[in-house]
Amino acid sequence: MPMVRRSAATNIGKFAATVEAPHLKVDIMSMFDDLTQDDQDSVRLLAVEGCAALGKLLEPQDCVARILPVIVNFSQDKSWRVRYMVANQLYELCEAVGPEPTRLDLVPAYVRLLRDNEAEVRIAAGGKVTKFCRILNPELAVQHILPCVKELSTDSSQHVRSALASIIMGMAPVLGKDATIEQLLPIFLSLLKDEFPDVRLNIISKLDQVNQLVIIFKILLTLAILIICFGAAVGKTTCNEHVIGIDLLSQSLLPAIVELAEDRHWRVRLAIIEYIPLLASQLGVGFFDDKLGALCMQWLKDKVYSIRDAAANNVKRLAEEFGPDWAMQHIFPQVLDMINNHHYLYRMTILHAISLLAPVMGSDITCSKLLPVVINVSKDRVPNIKFNVAKVLQSLIPIVDQFVSGAEDNPSMLGIFFFASQALESSDLVMMSS
Repeated sequence: MPMVRRSAATNIGKFAATVEAPHLKVDIMSMFDDLTQDDQDSVRLLAVEGCAALGKLLEPQDCVARILPVIVNFSQDKSWRVRYMVANQLYELCEAVGPEPTRLDLVPAYVRLLRDNEAEVRIAAGGKVTKFCRILNPELAVQHILPCVKELSTDSSQHVRSALASIIMGMAPVLGKDATIEQLLPIFLSLLKDEFPDVRLNIISKLDQVNQLVIIFKILLTLAILIICFGAAVGKTTCNEHVIGIDLLSQSLLPAIVELAEDRHWRVRLAIIEYIPLLASQLGVGFFDDKLGALCMQWLKDKVYSIRDAAANNVKRLAEEFGPDWAMQHIFPQVLDMINNHHYLYRMTILHAISLLAPVMGSDITCSKLLPVVINVSKDRVPNIKFNVAKVLQSLIPIVDQFVSGAEDNPSMLGIFFFASQALESSDLVMMSS
């Protein structure tokens, strides 16, 4: 009965682990052979799971003789569901059979699965690309697997491209610096510009995986400018190497970042915002101001609240990275301009940004520059603005109180002291009314 055979195929690996070696090689393998030739594809696909389990129990030479031919045949099975199971299990057999059988038999089988007619099989095979490449040496991966990856990056199925985008970043440590720049980078950029938003989002969400390059290759800032766009952090470099990195960033990656920063899907924009402070820390003030500074302020006026909120936090992290003086020169003038924006939601965002910036800027700058702005906005006609002014003032109390206690006897601070005292009085009124 098919039901009984399916149950046998499901549990043959567990059962084989409990029997002695002579019974395994004779009795268990005989049953396994029968299951792999069953006319029901529901039995055969369950037998695929037994291939990996039995392969780990057998000696390498027995695994090559008994399991390898089965898995190769299964990779060409007429049922796509069987091929799907093979695509999920194939990489587990590589260690069991050894490098030479892997190169001669399993790599060709895997390539066939990556180019299978069924999208579901390509999705399963593509999802294991990184794991499979880790087993191979880099030369084999570049020669046999990478061409298939390039094909999958332009696959007609958006779900195949999405599956590839979720794992492709992990290939960078396997392929190495040169192959990453020359062959993998164009695929990254292609997926970053994919018309399907989940593809773009998947590759952005996995950018931090490239951090492993720092450990594995110990590469310096030559690759930092390339990899930092994918969330990596690296060290120092020579002048010539830095120029190469900056040119690569300017010509290839920066346009992709700018395009994604203005993506029509807000989740993609949100994912990019999260990497901006890390990017800023590696590029430095000059390059960041020239290329990406305007984007950070642009996000404060995004139509989606989550983007505006993330942008406010982003401004705070940039101020922490570059310091209060930089923030006074590059952020504060634009904050002053946006606080008068006709759209009240944007004014609320600026208030939120001010509350986040205040602890970073320190009590002197907060009381002399930020506090007068907040007090002036308290006269806004929109009730929600006034409510948020009250919240901001309450959050500023510890900073203002610290300043007031140290400035009462300093005549040069009388103007700032006035605003600080006024803020404390406003906060007291808010507390009393609540």
